[in-house]
Amino acid sequence: MIQELIKKIETGEKIDVEFKKAERALNKDVYETVCSFNNRIGGDLFLGIEDKTKKIIGVDPTCIDKILKDFTTSINNPLKIYPPMYLSPVVYEIEDKKIIYIRIPEGTQVRRLNGRIWDRTYEGDIDITDNAELVYKLYARKQGTYFVNKVYPNLGIEHLDFDVIRRAKKMAMSRVENHPWSDMDEVEILRSTGLILTDSDTGKEGITLAAILLFGKDNTIMSVLPQYKTDAIYRVQNLDRYDDREVIITNLVDSFRRLMDFGKKHLNDVFVTEGDQSISARDKILREIVSNILAHRDYSSGYTAQFVIERDCVYTKNGNLPHGHGELQLNRFDPFPKNPPISKVFREIGYADELGSGMRNTSKYTKMYSGGTPKFVEEDIFEITIPIEKVPELQVGGSGTQNGTQDGTQNGTQEKIIELILANPKITRKEIAEKTGLSIRTIQRILNEMLEVHYEGTGANGCWVIQEMES
Repeated sequence: MIQELIKKIETGEKIDVEFKKAERALNKDVYETVCSFNNRIGGDLFLGIEDKTKKIIGVDPTCIDKILKDFTTSINNPLKIYPPMYLSPVVYEIEDKKIIYIRIPEGTQVRRLNGRIWDRTYEGDIDITDNAELVYKLYARKQGTYFVNKVYPNLGIEHLDFDVIRRAKKMAMSRVENHPWSDMDEVEILRSTGLILTDSDTGKEGITLAAILLFGKDNTIMSVLPQYKTDAIYRVQNLDRYDDREVIITNLVDSFRRLMDFGKKHLNDVFVTEGDQSISARDKILREIVSNILAHRDYSSGYTAQFVIERDCVYTKNGNLPHGHGELQLNRFDPFPKNPPISKVFREIGYADELGSGMRNTSKYTKMYSGGTPKFVEEDIFEITIPIEKVPELQVGGSGTQNGTQDGTQNGTQEKIIELILANPKITRKEIAEKTGLSIRTIQRILNEMLEVHYEGTGANGCWVIQEMES
């Protein structure tokens, strides 16, 4: 045990290790660390260690009994820490000096110190009480429940797009002969995948957020989750902004397809041999990272998910409820389900495989594609970085020229504007600009060129109208 402690001391402070001098008395902030460790992933607290130098200075032997008594009294006091804690400090002798070691486990419920909520990051202990989003994330981790299981009893199944459900059914049946969905109608499919549940508070049944994300109409998705979108960016020549961009706010089934198409449009294809078959390493990588960004995202987060292609890498970023911290290692990775109902549908329709396979497959096919090693970092923002050896091709608009890029980008923007107007006919030019990342002047210019779109009425009393153009 002594050697293990010495090794931890030599490694230094990190998210789950903290040093306090505490030569003759407890540091005032020691309980902040206890609360933070317990609210995060647990940790090792050492008393008698200099934090910056990692030097063992020791605790005065004449003060140890009082320090231990003060510590155990305080953590058992519900007016100090609530709920109270029961920890067992241990005294060790290292280099002829006494240190106190306290192992703080990860808690199953949120703990408060003097009424405040503390959490742990690589920067240390932070008071998150007044940050509603961070507090929610903490409670979500402790409750073991899933945000996407939220029930909407007042939204009927007519708010879902049955054409998308039927397409998903065909996809599942094409993969597996005599698939269980074969004899089910749309509502039965929703029930079998846990997308219709009973609200525990009201006792009323309804579709879940997962159902809306997977199969919802665009305006329904925006009404229940206005922060939802995925930003696909291609940035190779215009490094200040982008060469191509697509902001996707549609259902997850179609979002997957559109993100795959975006990646295929801009990345060189490399066919390799797996067994006796020729496969596309590019498509295999895209499938895994696109599936991850959609199925494992923290949808309670306001963070905009990103899928970015640059000159030397492809990376994704999305909000996350972390169950570990730092770079993930393939040989020490324990997969944890993030949104089980979404993942289940993705597996049924062939968008994903079993839990934990994505990281293995991404590593395998990245080596085939570029010879590089992907990087997975789990924090409140989950990041995947795929190194690419060859410069991705500029194929926007099918031209490979800057003009082609502009034309392709504008066509994509026009499609996005139509999506936004269909979702909200009263949307303002300013709101369109914000959602597309363009200036109001640019949006106005593009609208002027869209002959099928015009505004009827004036001000807030008017609305956008889209007319079908004669062919």
